[in-house]
Amino acid sequence: MSDAVIKVENLSKKYVIAHQTNGSGGRGTLRDAITDGFKSVSKRFTKKSDIDPGHEDFWALNDISFEIKQGDRVGIIGRNGAGKSTLLKILSRITEPTHGRITIEGRVASLLEVGTGFHAELTGRENIFLNGAILGMSRQEIKRKFDEIVDFSEVEKFLDTPVKRYSSGMYVRLAFAVAAHLEPEILIVDEVLAVGDIEFQDKCLGKMQEISQKHQRTVIFVSHNMAAINALCSRSILLRNGQLVADGKTGEIIPLYAQPIGKNNSDLMQRADRKGNKMVIATNVSFCNASNLAINNIHCGDDITIRIDYKNNTGDYISNIHIGIGFYDLYGRLMTMLQTEPLNSSLNAEKNGGAFLCHIPKFRLVPGKYWLNYDIYHYRYEDMCDSLQQALEFEVYEGDFFGTGKLTWYGMGGVLFEHGWKSEN
Repeated sequence: MSDAVIKVENLSKKYVIAHQTNGSGGRGTLRDAITDGFKSVSKRFTKKSDIDPGHEDFWALNDISFEIKQGDRVGIIGRNGAGKSTLLKILSRITEPTHGRITIEGRVASLLEVGTGFHAELTGRENIFLNGAILGMSRQEIKRKFDEIVDFSEVEKFLDTPVKRYSSGMYVRLAFAVAAHLEPEILIVDEVLAVGDIEFQDKCLGKMQEISQKHQRTVIFVSHNMAAINALCSRSILLRNGQLVADGKTGEIIPLYAQPIGKNNSDLMQRADRKGNKMVIATNVSFCNASNLAINNIHCGDDITIRIDYKNNTGDYISNIHIGIGFYDLYGRLMTMLQTEPLNSSLNAEKNGGAFLCHIPKFRLVPGKYWLNYDIYHYRYEDMCDSLQQALEFEVYEGDFFGTGKLTWYGMGGVLFEHGWKSEN
């Protein structure tokens, strides 16, 4: 027999998406609404193949299967729209699957969004007892854990205040404290922890590790923070477009998540996920050497230039252009940020376009793969012209950074610094 506490078999979830088909581009007329009402009634008596094209089937999950054992710490990762939240809602019995089945052994506590399981009109104290009752605990069991919950949440001062008056951070503090301390066999936590401050997030990660290691509880954690996933979860499941594409050790799955999908320098102009008013947009991002020639390989210690070719869509000369360039590792951690503002070096966008250049003497990142994000804005950040995440994936190779002929870098962190040593009497 399987020793799994969660067993997911051929799980699928379908939603029906409605599309406007009256061609007006607006909300439609009263006659459209009445006509659509008659159509919706007639659909009940038509075959599926006869349904109008105004509706589309969307499979949020499509035939996924996996097992989770007691005490496992499993990360569910994937980009927005991958199906992560839908999966957790099914595991939490909030929604039912369209096909397939799940088997769960044990009491489940879920923290999927701010306020999950709380009654807004009740106080924090009353919600602690309400949640405990929902989990099937006796009043005595809840009382035994009450002080621990309050201490962990740090909201004692507001314990007898209706939670509708709590800030989102206070809400999450109390909600997580309740979910983690009322002894669930399975704890499910979504991205909601991002609402809390950094100190509280670290506190929650520590608590989840304790729950799993010390008490052999099962933890399922969803986050876009790959550093948090890597720190907590020994195993991760990668979802993409509703399908399970990888399941294994977290250290092996995160690089798969980090791989840009159809996002590379050659198709920058086809990227639909860029933001901004498009007054000025980047058409190409590249690295160049000291001779301003494009290079594919970057080595530690190289003098390089980042070149952002741009197009000016206004047809007019624009001054006070500012740029921010961020380097991120595959865990999504910011390594460093290069900006024009702190240097008081605003740029100009020519009528016919051109290029913005950023020179970096002695490149300091250690060997590895990274992403480059950029922001182009006019005068102030609120006037964003063009912003794109993962605009360019690049790799840094070993180099003679210190000029000693030694290429050793392992264990030196993420950024290299020039330094010197001497001894004194």
